Amino acid sequence: MIYEDDYEFEEQPPHVRDRQIPGKGDARSHGVRRRARTERSPSAQAREVPKEAEAARDLLRDILERMGVAPIDIAFIPREEGEYFEVTGPDLAALIGRRGNTLEALNHVFNNIINAGVRNNRRYYTIDAEGYRARRAGQLKDLALSMLERCVREKKPQYLDPMLPSERKIVHLALAHSEVVRTESEGEEPERRVVVFPR
Repeated sequence: MIYEDDYEFEEQPPHVRDRQIPGKGDARSHGVRRRARTERSPSAQAREVPKEAEAARDLLRDILERMGVAPIDIAFIPREEGEYFEVTGPDLAALIGRRGNTLEALNHVFNNIINAGVRNNRRYYTIDAEGYRARRAGQLKDLALSMLERCVREKKPQYLDPMLPSERKIVHLALAHSEVVRTESEGEEPERRVVVFPR
């Protein structure tokens, strides 16, 4: 079962890493759909900011300037799973924070501000900094596939380390189409974790 609270935050890039899982057959025998991996720089994916996203971009710039994160550039990147604002600048370590916690908190507050008082047509943006979320998403998808392999091999549940809600969502989505494992979230924040169960 995938818990609703694992879907409170924005989606991450959908591409599951294109690698062979050792064992019987290919990825399809494990019920995991794969897509070809395409590595592109954020600037190569950036598009002109649509009119309806300009106010959100300006708000983000204002927030970051007030935080002392400057100078910065903000690129708009439409992806299959959602709209991203990619922040680039000379020193964004403080914006990302330990294990992405600051970036996660900023994203949550930012989307709450944008959607305050909005009942219909709410919009959610994902804030990334120097591609941190995209890199982390790739690592988590590799981890998910490793846990799938181990779960199938050992025939017992695999417990991952506690993660942020948006990170748990990446793992859930990476294994959502598997025919041999299922995922659940267990525990209370901030110790909530994903568990991979054999079917």
